[in-house]
Amino acid sequence: MAVSQEELYSALDLELSWSESALPEHVRTKHVHRLHPYHGKFIPQLVEVLLDRYLPVGGHVLDPFAGSGTTLVQALESGMDATGTELAAFNCLLMRVKTARYDTEKLRDEIHDVVERLDALKTTARPNAYMRRWYSPTAAKQLFAFRDQAQSDVLRVILSRAARSARRAAHFDLEAPSEPMTGEYWCHKHRRMCRPVESANAFLRRYALDTLVRVEQFAALRSDRVARVLHGDSRTIEYDDVFDGVLTSPPYPGLIDYHEQHRYAYELLGLQERRELELGKGSTKAALEDYKKGIAEALANAASALAPGAPVLVVVNDRRDLYPDILERAGLKLEERLRRHVNRRTGRRAGEYYEDVLVARQ
Repeated sequence: MAVSQEELYSALDLELSWSESALPEHVRTKHVHRLHPYHGKFIPQLVEVLLDRYLPVGGHVLDPFAGSGTTLVQALESGMDATGTELAAFNCLLMRVKTARYDTEKLRDEIHDVVERLDALKTTARPNAYMRRWYSPTAAKQLFAFRDQAQSDVLRVILSRAARSARRAAHFDLEAPSEPMTGEYWCHKHRRMCRPVESANAFLRRYALDTLVRVEQFAALRSDRVARVLHGDSRTIEYDDVFDGVLTSPPYPGLIDYHEQHRYAYELLGLQERRELELGKGSTKAALEDYKKGIAEALANAASALAPGAPVLVVVNDRRDLYPDILERAGLKLEERLRRHVNRRTGRRAGEYYEDVLVARQ
């Protein structure tokens, strides 16, 4: 007989594991954490607990695999400075928007102005092959017209978020659709027949106004501390500061293509790709060896910028048992392994698994 959720949770660190009822989706994606969907991020409540448990008050945390910026945002909310290193250009754009300080009145005017003119916007841009494949002619024109107005990073993130939703993708498979939908299909999300999206303006309007609300919410909560976003390879980047700890969730091998999941943003915004440098491509023996080598180099590089005795916290589902070797290669000694229970709570990927918080030091 399977154990009950109560029995399962009694053996775990309750500060690091949450049930769906205790931590519903709208709480996990509070304020700017939901400015743009990002597959593979860890939840801010976990970051909050780990910062409080392992970092000094007012400290400076480093995330060498910063992703969508969860560590940086939560550090600002927790009264700490933060630095994040990230290879993917889109991720850096998203982190800058999440962590920037805004004149909220000016931002409100900018967003309301473009929303009011949305239906009248025109463009002379011509869609490339990718845009023609994944968007209706109307949606492509609307996205290009908005892009012509998107002078700020905030508007560019709004554009990307709308472009994700406006694709001719099945509603239940927005994370990584393989084929565009060109006709009616059975929708597992809505449990009815659905049709592909034909227009982008409704998404642009909705996400523009939602972004404004979320930025204003975070502005009221954040401290006056500073977050820095470094666009580069965490294996080789030179850090010019001393940090009080590392808190990171590295990419998993063979699981997510971090450039491809935001391909629409790269196509629309002309962002530079560094796909060839990405860690975690494939799960062959050779690919796993490259992964271990790369993660170890990045952690060793990060550890070289730490204050004496500072912790390195790595959140990972190490089902291949790669991290004992990775930590050893990085010159780190495992001090503690904390097990937490994870619910994949929504979508067709719903399920559950365990992941570890590895606590190491030099």
